[in-house]
Amino acid sequence: MKKILSLLFLLAIHFSLSMAQNTLDNDNFNQINENGDISRRSGRNNTDSLGSDKEIPKGIYVWTIDERFGDRTPAPLDTMSHMFPNTVFATGLRGEYNTTGNLGSARQARIFIDRNSQGQFIFTQPYDYFVKPVSEFHFTNTLSPFTNLTYNNCGDRTNGEDHFTAKFGVNAGKKLGVGFNFDYIYARGYYDSQAASHFNYTMYGSYLGERYQAHLLASTNHEKVTENGGITNDDYITHPEAFTDNYAENEIPTMLTQNWNRNDNQHVFFSQRYSIGFNRKVPMTAEEIKAKKFAMASKKEEQEKKDKEKLEKEAAKRGAKLSEKDLKNKKTFAGRPDDAKIAEGPAKNDSIAKGGRISVSSKAVADSLIAAEKKAKADTSWLKNEYVPVTSFIHTIAFDNYRRIYEAYQTPGNYYLDKYTVAEKLSGDSIYDQTKSWTLRNTFAISLLEGFNKWVKTGAKIFAEHELRHFTLPDSAGVSSWNENALSIGAQLSKTQGQTLHYNVTGQLGVAGINAGEIHINGGVDLNFPLFKDTMTLAASGFYAHEKPSFYYRHYQSRHYWWDDEDMSMIDHLHLQGLLNYQKTRTQLRFAFDELHNYTYFSTGYTTENDQRIYNKMSVNQASSPISVFTAEARQNITFGLLNWETVATVQKSTDEDALPLPLLNVYTNLYLKFKIAHVLKCDLGGDLRYFTEYNAPEYVPGIGQYAVQANDSKVKIGNCPIINVYANFHLQHTRFFVMMSHVNASIGKKNYFFAPHYPLNGSVLRFGISWNFFN
Repeated sequence: MKKILSLLFLLAIHFSLSMAQNTLDNDNFNQINENGDISRRSGRNNTDSLGSDKEIPKGIYVWTIDERFGDRTPAPLDTMSHMFPNTVFATGLRGEYNTTGNLGSARQARIFIDRNSQGQFIFTQPYDYFVKPVSEFHFTNTLSPFTNLTYNNCGDRTNGEDHFTAKFGVNAGKKLGVGFNFDYIYARGYYDSQAASHFNYTMYGSYLGERYQAHLLASTNHEKVTENGGITNDDYITHPEAFTDNYAENEIPTMLTQNWNRNDNQHVFFSQRYSIGFNRKVPMTAEEIKAKKFAMASKKEEQEKKDKEKLEKEAAKRGAKLSEKDLKNKKTFAGRPDDAKIAEGPAKNDSIAKGGRISVSSKAVADSLIAAEKKAKADTSWLKNEYVPVTSFIHTIAFDNYRRIYEAYQTPGNYYLDKYTVAEKLSGDSIYDQTKSWTLRNTFAISLLEGFNKWVKTGAKIFAEHELRHFTLPDSAGVSSWNENALSIGAQLSKTQGQTLHYNVTGQLGVAGINAGEIHINGGVDLNFPLFKDTMTLAASGFYAHEKPSFYYRHYQSRHYWWDDEDMSMIDHLHLQGLLNYQKTRTQLRFAFDELHNYTYFSTGYTTENDQRIYNKMSVNQASSPISVFTAEARQNITFGLLNWETVATVQKSTDEDALPLPLLNVYTNLYLKFKIAHVLKCDLGGDLRYFTEYNAPEYVPGIGQYAVQANDSKVKIGNCPIINVYANFHLQHTRFFVMMSHVNASIGKKNYFFAPHYPLNGSVLRFGISWNFFN
């Protein structure tokens, strides 16, 4: 496998260099002219367009878009070195997710307010770090081609983890940007039957014209996870002294072998808008000014080269040879020579002659006019035209195609409580549960820009949305299918201009089809004001949802799990959140309240006999009483010289721990030294800790690939076990790299290091990672 990854890595580098070489060989590349427009230019030599070492502009702009309207929101480029080592974990940057332990495994957020909405196809939700929604994808616009290669590794060819990503972005002109992302995970697993293999390829493009704008995103994903059902006895981890033999991690018995979950999904998203508005002059950004200066210098150099070639040709015709001295003495004239005389004309007292032209009566007046003209030109040199779209007509279309397969060849006797008759590919005790789904969504909207409408001073949008859904599940005769139509209308009001107050509110009402009567309202407001020579931010957000449970909570059919209830009660969810952020002290406080009626969840139960969990069952439940969740979170960053200390502490409380169990306290803290080596190599040297209090965590159910609440009378608790990593993280120009020892305290203290019941984390593991950025 490492040979394959090494080959991919070399191919990626070769591709990047080939792109650059092709640009050189074809003498054809992008440039930005004095007006800030990107165009094609020829005649580049092997250094740069000037035949010198002048720096090529490296500006890159990154943004995300709204899935409904295609609105752009600026986003930071993923080149920060801070916390780069933690990007390798499925448990999240701060260990805030429960997982089954391996890279590429299914996960669930322990912080309730950070859980994403399930959507209709629930089987990819546990892999939200890999299958990302459109709203989190980063579109790019670059001044020069951009390439990023990232690779991290641990272990060996029998138990190691490898993660390789490649990103490429380029512009074909100022308005059109295209690129691709490649993401590959292969984790063999330190425990038996735990391998994971994920593949993603995404192509994207954006066109940002004055009146017409569009975004296109197309991706294909494959996720394959080997399911082992957890270890048979937790004492192999918590009390290894209870056994006469010493067991290595890969020797610990697990419940399942030759069981796999597979997800294949493809996505196409296209958003476009046509705007009506006007033009205005606005200042250029620092990056645009730098690029324009580069273009001006390039143009000057090219003109001098053309003049030289012209003079050499003229000299050759005369039979003469042009010397460098002749070139230096060659002068070009523009404007009035210093010794020129001002002709005296009939104009006397009036500055404007009868013909309407300005009368120049003296050399001083002429010089002042020339100076004024130069000043006016200088004042407008760093301005650009900006088109202001007063009214926009928006269309968004999205197509999502899914297939999920649970395949098993060896299942212990009596492992499942129920067995149903289904017509599947495999017979006997083997399992081949397959479900398919596709969704086609169309949204049409009209947008009015804030401040340009006499009836509505805020920004306003109205929209209509239609969604067609299709699902298939196995049954006793073959395959059952369902079609659902959902039609909704809605509106949005927003204020985004200014520096003090901003707000937005969106309402959506289901008017026909499966979602008739559904209500979705969400909004937010933030207030920014100065305090002690800094800025204090107060923000509030919230939503209210009145909706049907998603399809797979209402219907599911397989060899061992089956439910069908189209008459489930509507779910009501109210969420309110407040945020206080003070930049001077680097303090952030977050408070939230959630109220849920008819909360819908999975539950699972089984019987334990002789280290075997048998008679497994699963069901869908709706809480009979309202559930409230209270959350308070504090973030504090402290710097004292070279020492940096960052801490996040979250307290949350659920009023129904049986239906919605949550740990009372989650803590992440990071203590490190930040310094430079030889004035150029940035280094973060330190360690971090993640911890949560003990609670009855949801169990992972391989047969459906979801987390489910424990239904047994005797429940399994996890938590109250800190996990410590130590690392050295480096950043040199466009390269980031790290060395980390994860879970360095695995053999110390209480060994209850489970992030899901019966699924232990890896022990101490040495990890490496590196990321390169190339600007070609």
